[in-house]
Amino acid sequence: MTPQKKTALTLFSVTLVMLSLSFAAVPFYRWFCQVTGFAGTPSISSVGADEVLDRTVKIRFDASVEAGMPWQFKPQVHTTTVRIGETNLAFYEAYNPTDTVIAGQASYNVVPDQAGGYFTKIECFCFTEQVLQPHERVVMPVSFYVDPSIMNDPEASQIQEITLSYTFHEIQLPQKQAALAASPAQPID
Repeated sequence: MTPQKKTALTLFSVTLVMLSLSFAAVPFYRWFCQVTGFAGTPSISSVGADEVLDRTVKIRFDASVEAGMPWQFKPQVHTTTVRIGETNLAFYEAYNPTDTVIAGQASYNVVPDQAGGYFTKIECFCFTEQVLQPHERVVMPVSFYVDPSIMNDPEASQIQEITLSYTFHEIQLPQKQAALAASPAQPID
């Protein structure tokens, strides 16, 4: 093999590896953030905490929509005080003021970042896409707790307030809803 072909093959191989790694980076980063709580990403669990402490922390609920998303979205209660380890339930309200069916997906974050790995969601509307009919209003729950192991973290143990923030983004309608929205209404005999 000539030196030029060897160099070209090496460059092609390096490019292919870099391209493959760039596609793997997004799911790997998402997984890393969910496991470690990095960048304020909350943990997810199917069960509540094993113990409830006497210590409390104030939880602030925040809601927004991305630019161009026509929904109205807000928490039903803006703040609450919870015991660390206690399973809690909060509610958010979304309203579609338009005359069209709109699908949305909520992204979420916890501030301060050090609390992300200790703020644990059991069930959340953000886990699935939401589809609102024209002028439909829904109340959506989120079940959560603050993991008692936060007390073992020197940086996080002094946190007195945690903000749970959601932003709704418009997404394509799921195929089933898109087909219903596209089909003309059939007269009833």
